[in-house]
Amino acid sequence: MVSYRQLLSTVESVLMGPEALPHERAELMHILGECLPDFKKFLEYPGPRAADRTQVLSKEVRLPNSPPTILDDQDVQIALKLSDDLNLNEVDSVSLLVAAHQEWGLLGREPLEILRLSAGLWFAERRALITTLYTLLRAVVLDEGHENDLVADIHSYLEELFTSGLRQRLITIIKELNREEPAGSGGPQADRYVLDSRGALVQRYNVAQRERLGLSQCLVLSLLIVRIKSQEAKDILSLLKDCAADANDFQSIVKVQIAYTVLFGLVIPLVSDALSGPQDTSVSVIASDNAFRREFQGTVMATVNDVTVEGFMDIVRLAWAVFMMFTSDGSFAVVTSSGSQASDAMNIRLCLERACVKNAFKFILVRVLRTAAFQNDDEDMVYMYNAYLHKMLTSFLSHSIGREKVKELKERAMNALRSYSVDKTYDSMSDDVRAQQQAIEAHSQPFICVLELLTEVYQKEPKLTEGNEALWNFVHFAGEDHTSYQTLVAFLNMLTALASSEEGAKKVFQLLQSKAIRSVGWHTLFNSLNVYEQKFKQCLQNPRALLPDVQEGDARALVAYLRVLQKVMETGNLMERTQWFPDIEPLFKLLPYESVPPYLKGALRNAISTFVEVSPALRDTIWSLLEQYDLPVVVGPTMIGSSSQEVSSQVYDMRYELNEVEARREEYPSTLSYLKLLNVLIEKETDVSDRGRRFVGIFRFVRDQVFWPFSQRAYADSVEKWQLVVACLRHFEMMLAMYDICEEDVQNSVDQFPQLETVPSSSVGRAAQVPVIELMKDFMSGKTIFRNIMSILMLGVNTIMEDRMSQLYGPSLEEAVHLCLELILLALEKDALLADYWSPVYQRIDVILSHDSRQIVTLLEYVRYDLLPSIQQCSIKIMNILSGRMVQLVSIIMEADAAGSLIEDYASCLEARAQDFQAPENPNEDSGFLILQLLINNLSRPGPNVSHLLLRFDVDVPVERTILQPKRHYSCLRVILNILETLSKPDINAVLHEFGFQLLYELCVDRLTGAAMVDLLRSEKYDFFSKHLNTFASAPLPKRNINQALRVSDLQQRAWLLKLLALELHASDMDVITHRESCRRLISRLFLQDSLDASNLLSPTSGIEQALNKTDNIHKMKVLELLDVIQFRPPETSINFPQPVLKFKDDLLVDETLGNSAVVEKGGVYYYSERGYRLIDLAAFRDKLWQEYRRIEAQTDAVIHERRLAELKNIVQQLLRWGWKYNKNLEEQAAQLHMLVGWSQLVEVAVSRRMEFMGNRPQTLFEILDASLGATTSQDCSLKMALSLTQVFLTCMAKLQDQSFFSPGGESADNVTCVDLLSTARLSNSACHSILLKLVTAILRHESSEVLRRRQYAILLSYFQYCRGMVDSDVSLAIKRNLLLEGQDGEDDVELQKIDKDHAELAQMNFSILKREATALFEVITKDATQGSEVGKAMAFYVLDALLSFDQDQVFLSQLQSRDLLHGCLSDISNNSYQAVMLPTADSIRRLYTVEAELALLLRVGFGYKKRGAQALFSMGVLERLSSCRAVDIQLMEDSKWAHTFKMGLGLPSQHDRYRQIVSPVLRLVFCFTSLVDVSEFLEETNKVNREIIDFVKAHQGLFDRILRDDESQVHVQSLEELELAIAVLTKVWPIEESEDFGIVQSIFNLTCSYLCEETESSSKYVKEIQNSKRSLEHYIGNREVRKMELLVTRLRCNLTSYLYCLVTRKDLRLPISRPNIIDRVSAGTYTFGKQRQPTLELVASLLRQTTTDLEHSIEEKCLLFTKIQDVNELSRHEVDEIIEAYGRQQYISVSDSIRKRRYLAMIEMCSAVGHRECLITLLLHIVEHALNLFYIHFESRLRVPDHLSQGMTRLIDKETILGSREDMMLLNERILPILERLEVLNEDKAGHSLKVLHRLVHSLKSRILLGYGS
Repeated sequence: MVSYRQLLSTVESVLMGPEALPHERAELMHILGECLPDFKKFLEYPGPRAADRTQVLSKEVRLPNSPPTILDDQDVQIALKLSDDLNLNEVDSVSLLVAAHQEWGLLGREPLEILRLSAGLWFAERRALITTLYTLLRAVVLDEGHENDLVADIHSYLEELFTSGLRQRLITIIKELNREEPAGSGGPQADRYVLDSRGALVQRYNVAQRERLGLSQCLVLSLLIVRIKSQEAKDILSLLKDCAADANDFQSIVKVQIAYTVLFGLVIPLVSDALSGPQDTSVSVIASDNAFRREFQGTVMATVNDVTVEGFMDIVRLAWAVFMMFTSDGSFAVVTSSGSQASDAMNIRLCLERACVKNAFKFILVRVLRTAAFQNDDEDMVYMYNAYLHKMLTSFLSHSIGREKVKELKERAMNALRSYSVDKTYDSMSDDVRAQQQAIEAHSQPFICVLELLTEVYQKEPKLTEGNEALWNFVHFAGEDHTSYQTLVAFLNMLTALASSEEGAKKVFQLLQSKAIRSVGWHTLFNSLNVYEQKFKQCLQNPRALLPDVQEGDARALVAYLRVLQKVMETGNLMERTQWFPDIEPLFKLLPYESVPPYLKGALRNAISTFVEVSPALRDTIWSLLEQYDLPVVVGPTMIGSSSQEVSSQVYDMRYELNEVEARREEYPSTLSYLKLLNVLIEKETDVSDRGRRFVGIFRFVRDQVFWPFSQRAYADSVEKWQLVVACLRHFEMMLAMYDICEEDVQNSVDQFPQLETVPSSSVGRAAQVPVIELMKDFMSGKTIFRNIMSILMLGVNTIMEDRMSQLYGPSLEEAVHLCLELILLALEKDALLADYWSPVYQRIDVILSHDSRQIVTLLEYVRYDLLPSIQQCSIKIMNILSGRMVQLVSIIMEADAAGSLIEDYASCLEARAQDFQAPENPNEDSGFLILQLLINNLSRPGPNVSHLLLRFDVDVPVERTILQPKRHYSCLRVILNILETLSKPDINAVLHEFGFQLLYELCVDRLTGAAMVDLLRSEKYDFFSKHLNTFASAPLPKRNINQALRVSDLQQRAWLLKLLALELHASDMDVITHRESCRRLISRLFLQDSLDASNLLSPTSGIEQALNKTDNIHKMKVLELLDVIQFRPPETSINFPQPVLKFKDDLLVDETLGNSAVVEKGGVYYYSERGYRLIDLAAFRDKLWQEYRRIEAQTDAVIHERRLAELKNIVQQLLRWGWKYNKNLEEQAAQLHMLVGWSQLVEVAVSRRMEFMGNRPQTLFEILDASLGATTSQDCSLKMALSLTQVFLTCMAKLQDQSFFSPGGESADNVTCVDLLSTARLSNSACHSILLKLVTAILRHESSEVLRRRQYAILLSYFQYCRGMVDSDVSLAIKRNLLLEGQDGEDDVELQKIDKDHAELAQMNFSILKREATALFEVITKDATQGSEVGKAMAFYVLDALLSFDQDQVFLSQLQSRDLLHGCLSDISNNSYQAVMLPTADSIRRLYTVEAELALLLRVGFGYKKRGAQALFSMGVLERLSSCRAVDIQLMEDSKWAHTFKMGLGLPSQHDRYRQIVSPVLRLVFCFTSLVDVSEFLEETNKVNREIIDFVKAHQGLFDRILRDDESQVHVQSLEELELAIAVLTKVWPIEESEDFGIVQSIFNLTCSYLCEETESSSKYVKEIQNSKRSLEHYIGNREVRKMELLVTRLRCNLTSYLYCLVTRKDLRLPISRPNIIDRVSAGTYTFGKQRQPTLELVASLLRQTTTDLEHSIEEKCLLFTKIQDVNELSRHEVDEIIEAYGRQQYISVSDSIRKRRYLAMIEMCSAVGHRECLITLLLHIVEHALNLFYIHFESRLRVPDHLSQGMTRLIDKETILGSREDMMLLNERILPILERLEVLNEDKAGHSLKVLHRLVHSLKSRILLGYGS
């Protein structure tokens, strides 16, 4: 069954919203068809049944289409009570109870509350059905704009309903609801209250009466669908009598409305049938029913005792008479009481006579049309009532019988009122005379009331006068032969009403201008004014004469004339009315005279005010005439139009007239008109330079004489009282709004403060003359104006609403309240600045308000006033301001016990706005927007704040502990969630949807509300995060040319939604099941496709290739659909004017105006929108343009004046259109970017944190990569969009690498294979090709920036790294292949070949793409490297470095050399490196990174291209440039001192680190040139390369001395690396150097002695550190730093042994067995040994033994690691985790990671360790070979001493001293022999290297030792 509220929503969305779509219309008719039985049985419900009551008492009820419902005792009691109170079936009561629980969440509520909520829900459903019927009827009868087919379908539907008896049912229900019984307004035992949809307590009786009113309106509208039947007419007449009797209660507005609604339910069909004519009997049913006519005539003519009922019957008699006039054919008669036959004409005359005698015209005027109930009724219904009154009256006036009757009434009136003027002594008449006079006037009332009735009808609906010839004929008839002022006034008032339209105004003006009616015309008015003016002048000439009084008749007639003139001027055509009254001075001439009645002066001023709008010139004329004629304002020091003077005697001025004349009469028309006229004049003032000083007298008069005592005065008419208040408030509002406050005024006013008590008013300073200053002082001190304003507001919103609906002064009171709130708002905008100057004498308004907290609460409660949205908006704005100023505002509200009602009022206001069918154009006039802004603004304020209160957070406890239950409590949160749940009426509620999403996002990220809010949105009840993904999020955007504003808001809504989704994915705790399930659902909807089956999960590349090969990707991922939404060309937002504008923009100073970035308040033309965008204020822009236009107009030559000004006007209009378009385009572009940011956040969070829910499928990442890169290369992609997209690409690329490294084979199995080592690049070659191609295109895009390219360079570098597939740099390809080939069969060999082939193809493909775009690519990168920022330069150099690594044919090197970039690098290194190292600033650090990148590029050239690259660099003079680099020679402090002195604490690297960033690359660069040293020619001194390297060493001797000293106190791997590099350079080139002046050799020898000895004897801190690590760390091999240190020490030993070997072989150096025990220096070849440390054969033997030991351990560890790797799948999870922890990689896994990922990570780390062992073994083998060769050379030459040594030997002791004794040699042999035996048994397979050379050396050396050659 369809819910009636759902039915109403569907009906309203189609019929009251914008034009409905075809499917919406079809849905409407479908749901109406389903509900047809409900309409036929309208509001009929099954009654109680004994069987159902028994079922309920059994506590188990079976509801339709649902399982059995179990009840408890409380449920049973409530259900039975509902059944008794509402006359409902017991089972239906249980259904109602269940529905209420779903709606409100009844758990934990009191039984009475549950009862009332359930009853309220029942009444809500009833009201929804009634409103639905009413809406359908309106669509056919009243509303326009619907399609004819739709209206026809609804019309047919309604015809079927009313033909089946629905109208009779409506009549019955209206009667039933007025009875005190369960089916009506409630029985005696029924609960008298219910809780409505917002939880407010309302009386059931009032609910029933509102239902009766709605049903009555449906009844009236139904009579225009299906003609009334005879019985229905009689039933409606009977119903009218009942309702009319209830209408005696004038306090009940609803009852009065019901009465006259039912009245029109009878009048409308009678008039409608009457107009059908007597011949068309098929249309009118009752016209042809003679029996009905007889019976109805008798019923109508029957007398009723009740006066009110009789009055309503008189109106029915008038309508029945009109019906009889037009439907009678004269063929029947009725039987009268006398038995005689009477014709139809007689019956008509009887009815008319009865109606006129009782004056039905007066009754309908007084008791219907002029009541507050009628005036406050629905406008469309009132229009319909007036329209049928118009038809009835015109029919009456057009028929002969009616004309006769009117003529009779007029004659009777004219005879009764013969005197034109009334004697002033009428009040002093005797009772008999007065009674006679009243009887005479009673005869004249019917005719006058006819005129007044016509006035009332046409004043409300002036369009009804168009084409109404019968009416204008009557006007001519009624206008002639007036014998009294009463009839003339009534006639003129009717003319006033007829002039309410432009056409009517023209006709009335011509009627009075042409003198068509005798003695009635404009000449009468102006002649009378002139005559009286002459009389007064003549009297003034005689000092003793008194001014004659104006006769009341004359005065009333003049007032009526003036009203006609006023209306004619108000509604007449703008151009025509300027010519109608050329001389208006007579209107001013009677103003200064005391004897002129105040009401006449009021009419004169009201008429004058209409001329202000005619022209500025006429406005100035009015000012001058007022100063000449009108009464002065003598208050304070000034008067209007005169100089300042003191008034010593009483004068007749405005003050006197107000207090002495009008106050006595208790009527104030003169003062009221005076204020209105001045307000109109002041409002049109354009010169505000004096800030209102000229109006200070008026202001004081208004403040002191009118507004201050208004509440103490007596008023004959309350309407006039509130009109007077409105005029005063309007004046104050203009003073505050029109005039600004300058600092000069403020300062001058401050100077007056000490003299306020003593200085007389005449000497008040100049600043005090500014009305706005006086107003602000009044507000900020709580004086006259403020007190009266608050006294008005303190009446309370409930009183104001009641008076608005029930009193005639209600509209004026409402306007007064609105102005009061506006004044407070204006004052709040200005008081903060003034309070800084005026404190403590004057205080801010919030401080004044806080003196009485009731004032604050009263102001805030006006949000409940739903009769005028602007009042609600003012209250919301005041709340926004006060909440920002008053921290204790929530406490004030709570203490006043107003929190509950305020929460409901705000929610109700927001809900009402969401149900509107027309959105305000200005957001500041949108109540819903203001509430959402209030909530958003307050979230950042300390809690508990207003947002927490209105959203129903618990403010009595810490806010963060709140458990939100929006279903249980009616609040803004509940309304917002309901709005966002359906997103209905998007074109109307777009702003609510957008800021609703923003509010939810702000709530979720707020510290106090985030947890509770996210839990609520995540709950199954709402499932908010994923609800809109399938429909709203990826739906097509509205077209820009159709509704750009909706398009912008739609983008913003999706942006906030995507941010909410990203927040949910980011903040969820995966250990909580609900959080995890919510994320899983989100990821599933966003990233998982149905198009890729489950088999793709097993093959990572298959899905990618499918995605690449698809041509129609129907099942695209939702996240890519979202990206498609924002892939459109952003609108143009640059300041490009249309071509015609360019010619004149300089004249209009357009560039200067737009170039000023100031906002409007500071003289600019910009403002910040509700979204925070800076837009052009079109009003301010327009004013600026017209200001320049007027300047040009004054300067333009008269000859070309007209043409040029016309062109300029056109240009101004074009510029305004351009500004409007610019604003819209800027908002759309920003919204597009905002949604892209939200999309980027969503993708990045999902990929980086929730990849586990995607199944680790790389094809998902590839599709995102491909789509985002494709979007970046699109021409529609703006620069800002490209920046966001590249961030997504970076994240996805990083995750892709992570996935390929840690799970290359997917998650299909727990085991890992060694093949995974070579399969890290999971994407296919075609996928990689697509990525690189689009990436290069993106880098070369036309619209780019350095920031964008920096990100693109990072992506390119990441891509290169990904394609290389390097798991770890320590794992060599040989190691991988060894692992792969052990135990593998032939199929795996094929797999290896395929992997190798794929890698080769990918490398070739990448190179081809880069080579094809090499020129353009290098152009862009080189430009960034030379002209970019420091960061941009660094990134560019790193990209060049990466490109050179792919350079197969040296293409890129040629591109690099052709641009001379390397020379620039050298210059930059030489010039900038010193400052980069020395200055610890951010700029210097960035410069340092650039230098580091440049060095990396040079190193790539030097090492990547081998000798060619080194030769190229050498030819450029790199060594010479490096020699001049001062950064290399910086003297650093000791680490301990430096740590205290230079530590910056800003995240900057230390000076040591910065220094090493330069030194290490420089040493590597120098080392690369050693490859050019031709060792075969090293003795030639002309070897240029060698000499330059040596020159570099000499130039930086300090650097090398520091490194070679190796005396740092702390262990730094970087220092060891520098030492290794320095030794590598020196050992390559220094043997050639003959001079030993620099001590290099001795330093090397010192290091040799330190590093070549055994570890236990070594003095090196690095060797000791390694030794300590081996002892302390169980898995020391897992320590990467120790492994690196061990490798560097081994390299260092290798270089040192190579150096010794070189000296021995090239320089014939012979090492002593042990250190010579001599005092004098001993020479050995070129070198001289003395007391310094020197290498010996014993040292070499120690090295050999240590190296052999290390070699054996390394081989053993390598074999052990190989075994673990091969058995990794056999290890348990605990064992695998131990391996990972040993290698320090536990941070790369989480608890949820699979065993496969863990095994893979463990295998990778062990492979890395194997690679390290492999490198170590290689180096150790080199050391062993060098050591063996040294022994072999020495043993070989033991008996042969070289010539250059033998020359210095004179005896054997010399030889032994140098070479060692025989005993030493034997001891050395004994040490060496065990080592050789150990080397002999080394296994070549385990070592992984060929050991043939080693074994041969060992064999030879061992042979010599054993044979004794060595000794």
